[in-house]
Amino acid sequence: MANFHYKARNAQGKLVEGTVEAPSAEAVASQLLEGAMTPVAIREAAREIDLGALVREKLRRNGGVELDDLILFCRQMYTLTKAGVPIIRALKGLVETARKPQMGRTLKAVCDDLEAGRDLSGALARHPKVFPLLLTSMVQVGESTGRLDETFLQVANYLTLEKDTIDRVKQAMRYPTFVVVAISIAIAILSLFVIPTFEKVFKGFGAELPLPTKIILGLSRFSVTYWPYILLALVAIFFGVRQWLKTERGRYLWDRAKLRLPVVGSIIQRATLTRFARAFSMGFAAGVPLVQALSFTARAVDNVYVGERLEQMRHSIERGDTLTRSARATEMFTPLVLQMLAVGEETGAVDQMLLEVAEFYEREVDYDLKNITSAIEPILIVFIGGMVLVLALGVFLPMWNLSQVAR
Repeated sequence: MANFHYKARNAQGKLVEGTVEAPSAEAVASQLLEGAMTPVAIREAAREIDLGALVREKLRRNGGVELDDLILFCRQMYTLTKAGVPIIRALKGLVETARKPQMGRTLKAVCDDLEAGRDLSGALARHPKVFPLLLTSMVQVGESTGRLDETFLQVANYLTLEKDTIDRVKQAMRYPTFVVVAISIAIAILSLFVIPTFEKVFKGFGAELPLPTKIILGLSRFSVTYWPYILLALVAIFFGVRQWLKTERGRYLWDRAKLRLPVVGSIIQRATLTRFARAFSMGFAAGVPLVQALSFTARAVDNVYVGERLEQMRHSIERGDTLTRSARATEMFTPLVLQMLAVGEETGAVDQMLLEVAEFYEREVDYDLKNITSAIEPILIVFIGGMVLVLALGVFLPMWNLSQVAR
């Protein structure tokens, strides 16, 4: 346990400050929300807690616990709670049938916390690497409203849609990835084995070689001579990039770069905004405070760059700005979506409008994923054709010259 200083706004919007003892900043936020107060800032007495970093941190899985396991957990909890099975008994049953050891150990720890008097949302919140903030926040709302079974069903449906979007993006990228890998292997084989054989033939005739052939032979000699160092450099670059992507700065730059990639960048952005719209709509409709809903949605989108933009929206709303103006300031949404948000604010049906936004982006993503292969194929054909042209000029031009000399 540690002491935390907090600033929060009560139901009347008045700023309240105080100190509370809790295991983590997330637990403090949960206590404040239970008391109808919206957290503004939380810091530990010994050191500052960067809420922005917590919000921007990407959803991580621990010990092999994946999205499929969370979906199964939510659906099982929906069935058991709807049938009236007590929470502790239901969780103990899931511990015995857990497919992943880490999931079983985590659920066992949750059972121990429940038996010690902690509520379910607080017990789940103590394992943020397994249960995302989206899930724990929704469970907290379900506990307070007495509709825990419906909450688990909503989260399961949301995670299922998210997994379906991720799988479709991966499936669409499988073909171009395979082509690029195949081309890279072909280039390595030509450089290390095929071109050196032609070099021996050219040297035997002693004729002057054209420039393309000299370049290709030079690259081939370099590859044959230094291939161990090249391989070592590639391995070092691979692991170096992986470590860099684990840093906050690296994750931010990579998540921003993904949205600007040709052809696929706009698809990734709209798929990310689909997650935002569904998660935000679900939280808002369940009664989660607007600021808190934006906070856990920023983590649910699984993109640090987009999460930062959502944090900007949250800060703007805290200063009294409207949802539509805050969304327009991020420059992430189309004019049509902004109009739908404006209508939702005017009519009091923001959650319904956000569902419409999610379905709008989902239709666009689905259409683009079906046509992504036809969009990428011309780029790959031009790339492969250029490589074949260079190799043909480098290998066959000197052979033609040699045949002229022989005549």
